[in-house]
Formats: sequence, C-alpha cells, structure tokens
Amino acid sequence: MAAMAVALRGLGGRFRWRTQAVAGGVRGAARGAAAGQRDYDLLVVGGGSGGLACAKEAAQLGRKVAVVDYVEPSPQGTRWGLGGTCVNVGCIPKKLMHQAALLGGLIQDAPHYGWEVAQPVLHDWRKMAEAVQNHVKSLNWGHRVQLQDRKVKYFNIKASFVDEHTVCGVAKGGKEILLSADHIIIATGGRPRYPTHIEGALEYGITSDDIFWLKESPGKTLVVGASYVALECAGFLTGIGLDTTIMMRSIPLRGFDQQMSSLVIEHMASHGTRFLRGCAPSRVRRLPDGQLQVTWEDRATGKEDMGTFDTVLWAIAPRISVCLPTTVGRAGKNQRRD
Repeated sequence: MAAMAVALRGLGGRFRWRTQAVAGGVRGAARGAAAGQRDYDLLVVGGGSGGLACAKEAAQLGRKVAVVDYVEPSPQGTRWGLGGTCVNVGCIPKKLMHQAALLGGLIQDAPHYGWEVAQPVLHDWRKMAEAVQNHVKSLNWGHRVQLQDRKVKYFNIKASFVDEHTVCGVAKGGKEILLSADHIIIATGGRPRYPTHIEGALEYGITSDDIFWLKESPGKTLVVGASYVALECAGFLTGIGLDTTIMMRSIPLRGFDQQMSSLVIEHMASHGTRFLRGCAPSRVRRLPDGQLQVTWEDRATGKEDMGTFDTVLWAIAPRISVCLPTTVGRAGKNQRRD
C-alpha cells in the first residue's frame, strides 16, 4: 500500500505529519513516528475524570490532543460509555441510588408530619435503574460533546503500545488504527477485583461494575467486603428495602478512623443491614431454583456455615490497576485515577 500523508502545521510553526496509510504496517509506521512524524502533541489513554481533565486542559493551551478510551466488559458482560468509573459505575449512579433510598426513608417518616401515605410503600428497581442509566448515558454524550468543542479527537479503541510514542488499536469494523504523539499519558484507572481462588466467585458474583446496570432488582444480597464501596452499596440496597448482608473478614473501612468506622457500622445495623463478622467465603454454587448458596468459614471458631442469596456482590480491596500491553520498558507517564 502506498504511503499517503498530509502535512499539518503544528505549534510554533513546526510541521507534523498524519500518516493515513503506512507501508510496512505497524512497525513501519512506528519507525516513522520515532523519526518525528507524529499525529498529536499529547495522547491520553483513558477517558475517566483524570484523563478527560488533562486532555481538555492541554487543548485549551493550544495543544493538539487525542483521547483513547475503551471499556473491557465485566465478566458478567456489563459495559458503559465515556467518563470513567465516577460517571458510569461510581459516584454518579451511587449518589442517585442513595437518593432513592433517602426518599424511601422520608416517605416512611411522612405520616408523623401529617402526610397521609398508604402503606406499605413499594420500590420499583426497574424504574429507578432506567432513570439512573439514562442520566449516565446523557453524561457520556456530554463528555463527547465537550471533547468535540475543544477539538480533542476521541477514539473508542483498546490501545496497546508499539513504542514509547506510538499506540495501536482496532476499531469496531476491524480496521487497525495507529496513533503517535510526542507525549502519552496513561490514565486508565482501576477495576474491581474478583477473589478467583473462591469457587464460583467469577461465574456467579457481580461487582460495582454491574450493580448500577442491573435491569432487575438484585433481591436478597450478600455484599462481601468492608471497603467503602461495600458499605455504600449495602447502604442503598438496605435503604430501598432489600434484605442485605455484609460479610467482613476483619475490620471495616481499613485505613479509616476506626471510631468513625464503628459508628458507621452501628448506624447501618440499626437501619436493617445485617453483618457477618470475622467470616470468609469459600464457595458459591447456583441452586436449581436459581438462588446462590454461599459457604463461609467463621475465622474465630473454624466452623463452616452457609446461606442462600439472590445476588453476591464482591467489594474487596484493593482495586486492580488497568495496564496497557507494551513492548517497551517505559512508555509514557502514569496518572492514576483509582
């Protein structure tokens, strides 16, 4: 294939070259990029809070910028759009679901203030989830518009390094895309961790990557872990009326002030969240009726026990940092957004 290039005038009167089709394939293109024929001043890998902020700021300063972002589906097949953890499977949907739980509490208190409210008040998970997911999708679109307004190029591809100035990826149609830049920032953040040593954990469990995108109510839920993610998820699940249990291996909110952590646990217990303290799960099995049978060990006595749940949510720390495949020792500088 003949090499075709168009010259683009860069900052300070310099010329850059955008390679549209490169003789010699990826390696040939990489050699061209190494020689100074690069597409962008800055390439940001990761479209979360840190990556988008970095890209937009650099563009405002006059740099030619591109963002590469791709969401690897969770083991349960959940995927989402531009914006990273906070927008899609973190702060935003979590706060909206907490608001749903708070509204439920206010409705229960309303009769004491003269409001005539028919009891019991039922919650519709499907309706809430649809509203939350539609709001998140509007934010995904808003981020794309903001990048376009600032003339930041967006690529929805999974990137891997060819060399320290070049990444490649494959678009939906199967076309290979090669991008080069003077500087590459890695802002890929992290993903929840599955305890793969536990039988059935990966096959039957979900994580915070999935809970906000469920179409149907999770029902009776076991939350494994005592991180802030575990307590937040258990809190809104209890708040909307679901039977929710937290299984803690040791202490809650490790690394936080333990007096405050104890007050959080006491508050949650007083509002209906159950706790299995000092317990560690060993197996998850699906029963013929579709429920999940969880077996665990009481670490203090060594005794084994079990219970049945509709959903098992893994919320154990630490999160796994997402890294890019690379063939070079040092390719770019890491900017974490865990």
